[in-house]
Amino acid sequence: MIEKNGLVVDTDVHPAVNPERVRERLPEPWRTRYGGGNRGPGNLGWWNPMGVERADVSLVDGRRIHGDPDLLLERFLDRYGIDYCVFLPGGILHMAQSPEPDFAAAVISAVNDVFVEEWLPSSPRFLNSIGVYAHVPEMAVAEIHRLGGHPQVVQVQLPSGARTPMGQRVFHPIYEAASEYGLAIAIHPGSEGVGLSGPPNAAGYPTSYFEWHTTLVNSYIAHLTSMLAEGVFTKFPDLKFVMVEGGISWLPPILWRLDKNWKALHSTVPWLNELPSEVAARHIRLTTQPLEEPPDDGHFHQMLEMFAAEEMLMFSSDFPHWDGDAPDFAVRQFPEGLRSRIMGRTAAELYGLDG
Repeated sequence: MIEKNGLVVDTDVHPAVNPERVRERLPEPWRTRYGGGNRGPGNLGWWNPMGVERADVSLVDGRRIHGDPDLLLERFLDRYGIDYCVFLPGGILHMAQSPEPDFAAAVISAVNDVFVEEWLPSSPRFLNSIGVYAHVPEMAVAEIHRLGGHPQVVQVQLPSGARTPMGQRVFHPIYEAASEYGLAIAIHPGSEGVGLSGPPNAAGYPTSYFEWHTTLVNSYIAHLTSMLAEGVFTKFPDLKFVMVEGGISWLPPILWRLDKNWKALHSTVPWLNELPSEVAARHIRLTTQPLEEPPDDGHFHQMLEMFAAEEMLMFSSDFPHWDGDAPDFAVRQFPEGLRSRIMGRTAAELYGLDG
């Protein structure tokens, strides 16, 4: 077990779901269709030479650490001294971009049920993000009302790939329902360019996984700006928006730009009645993985001083993905004065956890 000091909350863990457990929860005609291998839109086929998962998550007996709740506790949480972890089931991100709402919503609900019924009872250290089909907001709202009251459900997961910026009013019923249950809204990358999401970035379609992966930050800049400019946090003053796996270094320059433009253009967004950076500090949260790693560590520390990192930044491992960060690696990247908040306290406050 890795030695640690203080609370550790991992805000981005991807458990694997057995497709058969999903299929058996589906009514017809979706059960036959899902069992036939048609599980929603795929991706555009970029080749990732690293694969998706770390090689060491597969055991010699064929089991995967992230495919079994007991193994996940023993081989990951206990090994690294993680007190709580927040699940973001990855299999529903692409399904949430399906053009077929009834099939997609049924599958997403079934995946949610697998984790609520089979994983969460295994440990109070497991917390879950429920997926929804946001392209039809009333479907998303119904799913939030169905599961939002579960004590280990802490947020609603949306794909960061989208047809429209997420501050726009079509999404507000989802935010209203989430606020009713005290749930955060989390976005996660990976579905840009899939199904209904449209091109992966504003310029169009990249030609390599390297380019696609690097420019995912475009979605995050657009959604952050939209959430602030559309007055979402004025309308829903308790809502928190968690930007998972989107990086850090882009944030300060965007906040500077927003503040400067707000001073001249406030009349175009009259509901935004204070500096955007001040609203962001209260309502926006980011996760650490993937950390930017400049040649000079001092430059990264300077970047952390340029925004309210002590309030906005939360540790994440992205386990079991190829580019994940273990807690003992991540904690060394931060100044000592920020470590306890980033590694656990900020997430504990957001999700209402005992420290």
